[in-house]
Formats: sequence, C-alpha cells, structure tokens
Amino acid sequence: MARAGLNAERLTAAAAELADEIGFANVTVSELARRFGVKDASLYSHIKNLQDLRTRVALYALRDLADRLTDATAGKAGKDALAAFGGAYRAFMVRHPGRYAASQTPLDPEAVAGSEAVQRVFRTTYALVTAYGLREPDATDAVRLLRSTFQGFAGIEAAGQFGHPRPAGESWNKIIDALDCALSHWQVSP
Repeated sequence: MARAGLNAERLTAAAAELADEIGFANVTVSELARRFGVKDASLYSHIKNLQDLRTRVALYALRDLADRLTDATAGKAGKDALAAFGGAYRAFMVRHPGRYAASQTPLDPEAVAGSEAVQRVFRTTYALVTAYGLREPDATDAVRLLRSTFQGFAGIEAAGQFGHPRPAGESWNKIIDALDCALSHWQVSP
C-alpha cells in the first residue's frame, strides 16, 4: 500500500530538491525513499524506475526554466530582453545546479515531443534571436553562442572559480553588451 501523501508530483519535486543538494547524477530511488522514510518499493507505485524519475525531474526543471525565461523576457525587446533572459538563465543555473543538470539530460524523443516546457524554452530562445533579425541557419548559431556563453559563465561562477577581485556582475554586464553587439551586427549567412 502506498504511503499517504506520496504521489508522482511530490516525489518529482522532492527529487528536484535533492538534485540541487547532492547533484542530479547522485539522485537514486533509494536516496529519495530515505528522504520520505519509506522503503524503495513504496515509490514504485508512483514511478516506474530510476529513468522515469530522472525524466520527470528533467521535465520539471524544464518547466521551471521555461517559466523563468518567459516571465523575465515578457514585454522586453533587444538588449533588455537579452539581459533579462541571460539573467534568468544564470540565476537558475547558479541557484539550482541539480535541476539545471537535469534540464540538460538527453530525453527520449517522445518525452520532448509531449513537453510544452521544452517547446516554450525553444520558442523563447529563438524569439530572442529572431528579434535581432536572425533567421536560419544564423538563429541556431546565435542560440548556440548564447547557451555556451551563459552556461560557461554560470558554471564557472557556481563553482566559485572567479578568483579575480573584480565583481562577476561587472563582467556579466560586459558580456551582455558584447552579445548584444554581436547579435546586432551579425553577418547574415547567404
């Protein structure tokens, strides 16, 4: 019999919190069961297996990220939208490293196709670069530039590896300026 109060949604939220605490790769059914003070078998009436749990956490994280990105960019354009998008991305990655790692996990194509969150992340990201006048294949190149830059900066920041006394926020502002300049002056593919 399932323990009262446990359901797939509650387990997913708890696993996302656990991922932020111990790392997404370290989340297991056993670790999650310990958090609730139950045996592993108690969770299997709500989740299929570890892969199912990890997929649920990835989609949960992507919903959270999609909400943050769309909320941050709503009503903004150009550099303001870029700064808001980048700030939301950076904050999510630094504050929720386990969820961010989950959001970067390769997912089954069916899970991706059925996820509104995945589609919202794509739409918001591509809307940002197409507002700069970029179309394919340049839009994809620009998205890759942004993602690489934001992920790289936030990853270094989250690891506490910016050892220089200059505040990271000042460097971040220069990066946003540089990205805005790059997107505004993009050499469009023929």
